[in-house]
Amino acid sequence: MTLPKQTQIVVIGGGIIGCSTAYHLARDHKADVILLEQGKLTSGSTWHAAGLVGQLRSSASITQVLKYSVDLYKRLNQETGLETGWKMSGCLRLATTQDRWTEYRRLATTAGSFGMDMHLISADEVKTMWPLMETTDLVGASWLPTDGQASPSDITQSLAKGARMNGARLYEDIRVTGFAMEGGRITHVETDQGNIACEKVVNCAGQWARQLGEKAGISVPLQPIKHQYIVTEPIAGLSTDAATIRDPDKGTYFKEEVGGLVMGGYEPNPQAWTTGDVPDDWEFGLFEDDFDHFEQHMDAAIARIPALANAGVKQMINGPESFTPDGNFILGRAPECDNMYVGAGFNAFGIASGGGAGWVLAEWVVSGEAPLDLWIVDINRFSGMHRDRKWVCDRTCEAYGKHYTVAFPHAEMETGRPHITSPLYERLKAHRAVFGSKLGWERPNWFAPQGTESRDVLSMGRQNWFDAVGQEHAQVRESVGVFDQSSFAKYEVTGSDAAAALDLICANNVTKAPGHLTYTQLLNTRGGIEADLTVARLADDRFYIVTGTSFRTHDLNWINDHLPSGDVTLRDVTEDWGTLSLMGPKARDVLSRVTTADLGNDAFPFAHVREIEISGALARALRVTYVGELGWELHVPLASTGAVFDALMEAGASEGLRPVGYRAIESLRLEKGYRAWSSDITPNDTPYEAGLGWAVKMRSNTPFIGREALECKQATPLTKRLAGFLVNDENAVLLGRETILRNGDPVGYLSSGGYGYTLGAGLGLGYVKNSDGVSDDWLFSGAYSLVVAGETVPASLGLKPFYDPENTKVTA
Repeated sequence: MTLPKQTQIVVIGGGIIGCSTAYHLARDHKADVILLEQGKLTSGSTWHAAGLVGQLRSSASITQVLKYSVDLYKRLNQETGLETGWKMSGCLRLATTQDRWTEYRRLATTAGSFGMDMHLISADEVKTMWPLMETTDLVGASWLPTDGQASPSDITQSLAKGARMNGARLYEDIRVTGFAMEGGRITHVETDQGNIACEKVVNCAGQWARQLGEKAGISVPLQPIKHQYIVTEPIAGLSTDAATIRDPDKGTYFKEEVGGLVMGGYEPNPQAWTTGDVPDDWEFGLFEDDFDHFEQHMDAAIARIPALANAGVKQMINGPESFTPDGNFILGRAPECDNMYVGAGFNAFGIASGGGAGWVLAEWVVSGEAPLDLWIVDINRFSGMHRDRKWVCDRTCEAYGKHYTVAFPHAEMETGRPHITSPLYERLKAHRAVFGSKLGWERPNWFAPQGTESRDVLSMGRQNWFDAVGQEHAQVRESVGVFDQSSFAKYEVTGSDAAAALDLICANNVTKAPGHLTYTQLLNTRGGIEADLTVARLADDRFYIVTGTSFRTHDLNWINDHLPSGDVTLRDVTEDWGTLSLMGPKARDVLSRVTTADLGNDAFPFAHVREIEISGALARALRVTYVGELGWELHVPLASTGAVFDALMEAGASEGLRPVGYRAIESLRLEKGYRAWSSDITPNDTPYEAGLGWAVKMRSNTPFIGREALECKQATPLTKRLAGFLVNDENAVLLGRETILRNGDPVGYLSSGGYGYTLGAGLGLGYVKNSDGVSDDWLFSGAYSLVVAGETVPASLGLKPFYDPENTKVTA
């Protein structure tokens, strides 16, 4: 066999993800594709996967990806002639506690929001469906009839055949040894049987994806973990169409197979395999059976299905699966290499995700843009900290161990902390801060009053911090508070062509005179919102950009990818600057005591930036707000952050100035209707749909990325619009994904939800959809309610902020 010398796209890895990607590249895009597999197709993790196929996730886009998988598996055999083993058996999720039952009530609401029909059924109904099951301890179960199971190897072989039928070339027993690179791009894939010139590479190497990525200088933060399950001999009385079962309170899952059961689980004490390289020759490899470790699952499974006690075990599978630190898989173009894309780290969801992941990854590779809002799985959600293998291993084991724990709202991960701290960390601890973690940064979520426990106590209802956050909220609304937001991502764009370059990539006009700052979105070619940030012009040739902590890698690379050539330089300066946000009606009074700068409206109006001196430090003061009050973001040299904080606290003593946490920020911004990127505004949403048309420079003739798409959308009525919703029911805890009803009919769901302490009500933001248009008249002519954990509660719709709709507070 002689390898071709060149091709358009090389896919590396012959598991379900690689074969699905090659199939979709060839079928949908007629791409010239070569797939390389170092062993045989399916020989990594695919062949020993359990094959459960669930569809519902907390993200609408990922749910759409999984639904696509099911649709593909149903019909693929008709195209290729090879069966996939697809069986729509449905899935039962069992609940033995009230907290789990509340989780399922919320899950069923989310399913309805995403157009899926999930039922909540009683223990007696479960017993009727599954006579062999012990159900006396059940509160109930959720039932999703369209879930199912499939044969991983059969699906993969069918996809591989479909790829070949559409012109893709698949080669087994070819090991990739490295990459020839030039200017941050791969020019050739190097193998043990020759080199292949190519335009793009797709890394679908499964548990080898991390070490393969390193050969091109990219980081793929995944960790192989040993995952065990058994296959039993036939069990009398077990129906061949029995539903798959997830029994999370016992940590186990079941599916029927040839009259017997496949049973496995997710233990709280997982066994990581290696933080080093996975052996290249691990073809169809398994570990020794570990009955001692598996015993915890066996005991729980027998308690649930007593017939298992007498069933023969035909086979035990103990193989490695690739997991990630946050439990979500990895897709997208690697930030360190211009033409390597990744599809890996599927957290035992590879079979459920395979069809859809290959579809969206193929679209991404060909167009250079994700076709949907795929932020939750985008490789750009990681940063340099994720190159630390021990940190990744520890956090991934924690995520694995919590795979089946109750999904309490606002739960924080615990391993690897603290990782990054601001200079105020010890000061904030002294104020009884309860910290959360965001991209490695320790950030105060709330501050525990004296006499209360300074930790989160998780609950499905109002949590222990509810009243304390309300006090922080009131402090900002009524007087003044200070936030440590040093974790903000910050960049500088400099050069004689900087203004022209930013004018091209920003939807709003950022080329105003020095001293101005501009809130703007960055759009994709569909007009969707790829980023949401603030651009301050410091000088003719210098701009300062501030964005959210989590989006540091994503936004930096989006800007870098789209900057035109010329005299323009982009630099990440996140660690150079600490950020203190001083917010509230008394903010000017406090700030004026620590600076000689003129802070009046004429000298320092809203949406402007000035350099001012505070405690001997030269600060970049940005008059901007995310809480809806008068205030400034004070960006100070990192080493001066503590001194400036101390000066502010002393100056604000008479106003009761106190540090305030991120949970108060969330309630404050919701009252003001400020959008959050990744929830309220995403790559699926345009500025017009999001109510942000005022921040787009359409009246000028200036070209910018996304303009053509917006011009096309302007020609037709909007069919969805973001609105606010207010709920006065004290028992309604809004979290997001609650279904919006108009006159009793579903028209959308909340993108974010919380509580407005000033308003004394629950509130959220969400898109209302109507194929015939969403005019003001139509919106306000309906009666609205929300479905909250299965209960319908009345709601009021508003297009303006519920708090300070005329914006008088921020411009005071």
